[in-house]
Amino acid sequence: MAEPGRLRELAALFLKLGTIGFGGPAAHIAMTHDEVVVRRRWFTDAQYADMIGMANLVPGPNSTEVAIHVGRERAGWRGLLVAGSCFILPAALIVGFLAWMYERYGTEPPGEWVLNGVKPVVIALIAQAIWLLARTTVRGVLLPLVGVAALVAAFAGVHELVILAGAGLVVAVWRSGGRLANRSGAFLPLPLLPLLGGTGTSATMSAGLAPLFFAFLWIGSVLYGSGYVLFALLQGELVDSRGWLTEQQLLDAVAVGQVTPGPLFTTATFIGFLLGGVPGAIVATVAIFLPGFVFVAITGPLIPRLRGSAVFGAFLDGVVVASLALIGWVGWVFGRDAIVDGWTAAIALVAAVLLFRWRVPSIWLVLGGALAGLLIEWIG
Repeated sequence: MAEPGRLRELAALFLKLGTIGFGGPAAHIAMTHDEVVVRRRWFTDAQYADMIGMANLVPGPNSTEVAIHVGRERAGWRGLLVAGSCFILPAALIVGFLAWMYERYGTEPPGEWVLNGVKPVVIALIAQAIWLLARTTVRGVLLPLVGVAALVAAFAGVHELVILAGAGLVVAVWRSGGRLANRSGAFLPLPLLPLLGGTGTSATMSAGLAPLFFAFLWIGSVLYGSGYVLFALLQGELVDSRGWLTEQQLLDAVAVGQVTPGPLFTTATFIGFLLGGVPGAIVATVAIFLPGFVFVAITGPLIPRLRGSAVFGAFLDGVVVASLALIGWVGWVFGRDAIVDGWTAAIALVAAVLLFRWRVPSIWLVLGGALAGLLIEWIG
């Protein structure tokens, strides 16, 4: 049974991260690493890297699934529920409020001044997480080479799923001396399993809470990759197939998801509110995140056992190094948008020094970045 103290720790930590977690999944993973590995020492870098790798092997919101893994490892199934729910709740409440404002007044409260200062801080957090994780998990000669290849593939536009599966297979086959290549059908990586299923739900359902639930449940069950993949699925399901939203409404929902902290999947909260008020917001939010809880509950206990398998251990090593490469690629792309002038470059540099030299907690860096963004807006 989970200790109440551990559950309180998890609740406090992930409520905080869900409130200050600007910057998307890569930033969330970096902030969580800073809290649970660097500061609290609940896990080693290798253990945390395995959680990232396993989260990448199944569909759903990666950073939320990492939070759920942390909760499960720390306090069992109660910790799983507490960590995941507390990470999602702040963002869902914020997005729900903005949806109410949007529906009532037709406008979105400004948030760009916050992002202008927070984004450069996020770059420093991502850089620190990659450095610390790579230092302990990327060993030997093969893994660095696979990591470089994965990074090149990411810049070339190869799908994230292909990069993860390819890296895992390369390492597994190499370490097995080529034996796996001669076993047809003997090894099917987890990321490929959902691709063997159907292509979606029927577009003939009428609007209502039940169809809304199943639409978002399907999206949460099959979605791999970045937020852009989420937007593509939402466009196809809700705009093109069902006609529940206009393109402008979807674009507004996406904009709200980008300027608020926490998981990007809370875009579903905004859409659910537009389609069904508060009940619709709750239904859509629960539905899109529910598969992530289920996937972690199923795969989390398997990590130690799979690590004991030479084949899957090698596969997971490849997935981990590819995951770090993808985080690096996201950081680079994000950095081009975040560091646009001398002010933002200075914020990133100061944040990096404070983080690497004095390990200032991420909450103070994020709040400091938001304040700096406000001051820049006022000066400019």
